[in-house]
Amino acid sequence: MKVSIGMNLREGPWGGGNQFAVSLTNHLRQSGATVLHHLRERDIDLILLTEPRKSSRSSAYTHREITDYLKFVNPDAIVAHRINECDERKGTQEVNSLLVSANGCADHTVFISTWLKDLFTRQGIPAERSSVILNGADGRIFNPDGFSPWSRREPLKIVTHHWGDNWLKGFDIYRKLDDMLGETGWRERIAFTYIGRTPEDFAFRNARHIAPLSGGELASELRRHNLYLTASRNEPAGMHHIEGAMCGMPLLYVESGALPEYCRGFGISFTPETFVPALEEMMRTYDRWLGEMPGYRHTAENMCSEYHSLFLDLLGRKSELLAARPERQKPGMLEAVSFRARAFRKNIRALRKRSGRQPQ
Repeated sequence: MKVSIGMNLREGPWGGGNQFAVSLTNHLRQSGATVLHHLRERDIDLILLTEPRKSSRSSAYTHREITDYLKFVNPDAIVAHRINECDERKGTQEVNSLLVSANGCADHTVFISTWLKDLFTRQGIPAERSSVILNGADGRIFNPDGFSPWSRREPLKIVTHHWGDNWLKGFDIYRKLDDMLGETGWRERIAFTYIGRTPEDFAFRNARHIAPLSGGELASELRRHNLYLTASRNEPAGMHHIEGAMCGMPLLYVESGALPEYCRGFGISFTPETFVPALEEMMRTYDRWLGEMPGYRHTAENMCSEYHSLFLDLLGRKSELLAARPERQKPGMLEAVSFRARAFRKNIRALRKRSGRQPQ
């Protein structure tokens, strides 16, 4: 099986999408598959579209390149589209419509939560050609080895981490918690660490703030705390709370987006109005939730196994999927000439880059 995953892999703290692509690439290769991150080979069996925004540094190619590949190179390649984003997450206005449009090249859609699937089903993506595969974190890195639960002899150490700096990541709650740390009644009871980026006009006054971390360094820092907090709004899935839970911490999570889908049964939920009572309840019932955490199973291994099984199923139903595609018009002469010219220019740029010469 030859699979192309449409994401440029990055090292360091690059967010959940990059972690997904790294995990899936490693899993598929260990299973014997060939994994590419481009469309330069003619015999690709399955293409996974992950980021149709050409402006994104993580995007290896968009739905337009996939359409060209199907028309001019290999019409038998199966296309899956992983959707992990939405306008609601950052208050944008153009992401949903772009994802619905890009989805036209796909034979199957994978959503990272039922909440996200329901959102896009209402906007026109066919539910019958889709599935939900929940995110998972690497258990070799994020695990409870070295985690020390709250002893109640010291302040409850709360932590959260985000790569994104959008206000909807929960900074209203993080500011409230920061303010609480300045009050005598709370200062002796709790501590709070924020790991990651913040909005430009935001600064913590009482909490501990650490620059973005990744991998083992992040996991080690998380395990120094007792409770994981997430206040991120309209989260399609997220990785941060998964990593916290896998390090052994009970979860205090806002009732929004897909967070209940990932966190229910492993902590206490809250609304912006009920944050303080929820925190107090967590402090009273901490030991109960601590006992639930060994059952948290959102691992990268489970996630990647589901993707692998899906890919095998899609390829096993290739004839059915190809027959169900809308009738594709054969490219006209001018369209074919234009495609070959674009491909030629792209190859020239790649050759110049490898030779150290600047494009003319």
